[in-house]
Amino acid sequence: MIYIGTAGFSYQDWKGHFYPQEFDKRYMLEYYSSSFPVVEVNSTWHALPSPRTIHSMARRTPRDFQFIVKAYQGLTHNYRDNEEDFRRLLEVIRPLEDYGKLACVLAQFPWGFKNTPENRDYLRRFRELIPERDLVVEFRNEGWITDETLDLLRELGMGFCCVDEPRLKGLVKPHVILTSHIGYVRFHGRNYEAWWDRNRESWERYDYLYAEDELREWVPGILELDRGAERTYAIFNNHYRGKAPRNAVMLASLLPAERVVPLGTGGEHPRLWED
Repeated sequence: MIYIGTAGFSYQDWKGHFYPQEFDKRYMLEYYSSSFPVVEVNSTWHALPSPRTIHSMARRTPRDFQFIVKAYQGLTHNYRDNEEDFRRLLEVIRPLEDYGKLACVLAQFPWGFKNTPENRDYLRRFRELIPERDLVVEFRNEGWITDETLDLLRELGMGFCCVDEPRLKGLVKPHVILTSHIGYVRFHGRNYEAWWDRNRESWERYDYLYAEDELREWVPGILELDRGAERTYAIFNNHYRGKAPRNAVMLASLLPAERVVPLGTGGEHPRLWED
């Protein structure tokens, strides 16, 4: 089955676009989880919350709701002396495991994490320090897309994150690849102008609304992933002003209904389709 959701949910600029204009931020998770079956928690990249916070999130969501946890930056952007960060991440995800709501851990490596023997060894270490959990790896550098890499991911039981992002030199192209029992596609938008521009705010990189034809390009690939996977996730990271939930609903409408975990109404979102 295909689970469709967004990267994050607690955005103030989603008010009036996804959430009602005067909506109380304290109830965003409940509202979101009545609309989508999965969320990718991105805040864990910036700082690891307490297990109590994660327990509260698990408790406040429907029984079958799923959480994807993005690995802390100390694991994906620092490659030495970080055993304590791995230990703390395992503590943080434990409540989700107890509730049966942990979909997987997503490890997003930066463009500067290149395909070298040392970094391949680090992937092995990553797996050793997070054993027996579903892991998905997102590379930003196209140099990783080799048969050797894919064989290594299969050996380690780590999923490959397919990406849709600006098709700029050196960035990962829109490959359709399955290396574990989890299929994963992450939609970052195609904002070419802002991607490498250091004079812009970080959110501007993800200010992009997909057209229906652009999402339709991915339908065959998502269905191909889903034929070989136990679960397939399609996650939208083009979060500015509610573009992610808007495109998530659009993608769901393009896929066969019997292959998609149903989306809820979430209050019917009267402004979901407005700019």
